[in-house]
Parts: sequence; C-alpha cells; structure tokens
Amino acid sequence: MMAGYKQAADMTVVSGKGQVVIPRSIRQKLGIGPKTKLLVYGYDGAVIMKKMEIADVAKDLEKLYKKIDKKAAKYGSLSDDDIDKIIQASRRKRYHSK
Repeated sequence: MMAGYKQAADMTVVSGKGQVVIPRSIRQKLGIGPKTKLLVYGYDGAVIMKKMEIADVAKDLEKLYKKIDKKAAKYGSLSDDDIDKIIQASRRKRYHSK
C-alpha cells in the first residue's frame, strides 16, 4: 500500500481495446479528470499509473533544450544522432534518479 493512501482495493476490467476504468473514488482522491495524463509502468507483474503534471514535462523539456543549446554553442550544429544521445542520456538519468 502507498504511503498516505489508505483505501481498500477495487476491481476493474480491461476492455477489448485495452481500456481500464479507474474507480471514481480513486479519481476523486487523486484529482484525475478527463484528459489527465498518466505515466504507465509495468513492474514485477504489476501495472503502476502515476498522474503526470504538465508543469513537470515543461520543466524537463526546458532543461533538455538548454543542454542541446549549450552543446551546440560549444561544438556547432548537432546531428540528429547527437541530439538523440542527449535525449537518451537525459532519460537514463531521470530513470535512475527515481
């Protein structure tokens, strides 16, 4: 059970399209409404969903653009491969920091 979250488990069913209904009580408690973005992870036989804050994505993109601009200023124009490497390094760093 998650820290700070004390609610009994609820049952849901996966539709033929792979859709899942999150119970209303959980949606209300977590502030999940229409168009809310969720990060979905598969981990050790479980599916974990985390509410994604748009501000977090904007901050991450801003950091990424600054890294690319800094490297471009130092080395000149970057190839698609160079940019891809910067993105992959950022993803690895983010993944390992959680």
